[in-house]
This record gives sequence, structure tokens and C-alpha cells, in this order.
Amino acid sequence: MSGTGAPRILVFAYSQLGHDCLELLLRRGKQVVALYTHEEDPGEALWFTPPSSLAREAGLSVFTPRRCELADEVDRVAALKPELILSFYYRYLLPPAILEIPRLGAFNMHGSLLPRYRGRAPVNWAVLRGERETGATLHVMNPRADAGDIVDAQAVSIGPDDTAAQVQERVNRAAVAVLDRQIDALETGAAPRRPQDETQATSVGKRSPEDGRIDWSQPAATIHDLVRAVSHPYPGAFTYWGGRKVYIWKTRLSEGRDAAERPGVPVWQDESLYVYGGDGRAVQLLRLQPEGEAESAPDPQRPDIAGGDP
Repeated sequence: MSGTGAPRILVFAYSQLGHDCLELLLRRGKQVVALYTHEEDPGEALWFTPPSSLAREAGLSVFTPRRCELADEVDRVAALKPELILSFYYRYLLPPAILEIPRLGAFNMHGSLLPRYRGRAPVNWAVLRGERETGATLHVMNPRADAGDIVDAQAVSIGPDDTAAQVQERVNRAAVAVLDRQIDALETGAAPRRPQDETQATSVGKRSPEDGRIDWSQPAATIHDLVRAVSHPYPGAFTYWGGRKVYIWKTRLSEGRDAAERPGVPVWQDESLYVYGGDGRAVQLLRLQPEGEAESAPDPQRPDIAGGDP
């Protein structure tokens, strides 16, 4: 934390992106006064470094209200006397009464190139829909989710076989770069602003594990994109073969087409396992996991795992 005279910054953050942006603020000596974040779910494997651990190491107070309790935090936020609020992957919308407190405004870092992919899990959705580019956008916070004026943004590429986790790592780095570029201007109230183009806006919602079920009637590219979008550390794409749930963690698109093959039926060819989509194109299965067993490459000696009709 910096010395007297530096603007007081209140941070709302979660996930690895939240940790990395908070780390940048502390490394640059900014006067962070406290952290609002979320309790870790004891039933969920933690695949990122929570910002709370970094905040506690820095001697910051850490608050973890539930969504229903956030409206009651106005007095505590006001008592912290923040002059600037920054949000990095915090899951809840901040009440207008909190947004109005800091004299320098409130700003959020979103994991897409706004106005596209407003809402939850933007990186997963971008991969799911076969996008070849996404990014990180710093924008003004207002009562509408991800709809405020844009301060700055940085694009990242999405390769045809990249998983959402790989893309998220690039988005995290882009977010830190954007914050690093703009933090001084935010502290002086001189950060640029431009309205979002509402005609280009798209919104997405929260995803659930059940959304990972594979529809083999879809084109093979769509199936491949689903697998990439929800692979580790996310819940995974899955199917049922012979009444058994099987997770598909990694695939590769095949070049050839064979309209005679039935969608969803596993086919062994030259020691490799393929499944055809509804467009006659196949995906090669590279990593799979029958429920209750270890993940592995497909094994032709295990026809019970991938044999027969879905």
C-alpha cells in the first residue's frame, strides 16, 4: 500500500484473474484498503489461487458477504472511504448505492471484448461458439451487467484446439496489461471512456454441468468446441454409452466425412477411436473417463467403455 495522498481503492475480486489484478495493484504500491470476495466452496476443487490469500498476506481486511447480504454492506463500504472501486471477476452485481460512493468511480474487468459476451463464463462461451478471438475489457460499472462505457481492452487469440482454460490464462494476462496501462489514469479521473455499441451486444448466462451433455446430432466442429469449452478444470463434456456415463476430455477434428456412419456410435479405426457427428464428420477421442474411473486415452481392449450405441 502506498503512502498518504494516494487514492483509496476498494477491490471486489475472485478467481485467478482477480488474484492477478490484485497482485498488480499491490506490486505497484497502490493503496488498496480491503477486499470483497467469495467463500471457497469446500465441495469444489480449487484450481486457482484465491485473491483472499494474497489480501491476507498483505494485511488487508477480507469480506465475503453472500449475494443477499450485499445490499447491507453500504455502510461498511462507506466507512472504508474508497475513492475508487475496482472489480475483477466478482460474481455479484454491486448495488447502485455502493457504485455511487467512490468519487473516482467504479470499474470492472470483464473477460471478453465488450459488448460481445456480456454475462457469466464469457471465455467458455466464446470457445463453445467457435470464436477465434476474445479478450479483456475494462469498463465503467453501472446497474446493468457489463454495459458501461469502455475504458480499454486487449484482444487474445483462440486456437482451433485451445481449451477454455488455456484461453482464460491469456485473458488473465491481458487483463493485467490493461489494468497496468490504465490504473494511473483511473486514479486521477483521466481514464478514457467510450460508449458500447448496443447494436453489437450479446449476452450469455451461467452454465451448469448438465450443459456439458453431447448432442451427437450436432456437427462435429460443434461437438469439438463443446469439449474444449468445458474440459479441465470445468465439469467436462459427457455422453452415455451402454447406459454408462463417459466424460470426453479431449478431441480432435477429423478431416474426412462418412455420411454412412451413425452419429454418436464409437468406431475404431487404425487403433484410434472416432465418433461421427450429424454432419458426417468425425471427432477423434483422445482422452476419456468412464464415471468412477481414471481418465485415460481410449483403449481398444475396453469395448465396454466405448462400444455400442449411445
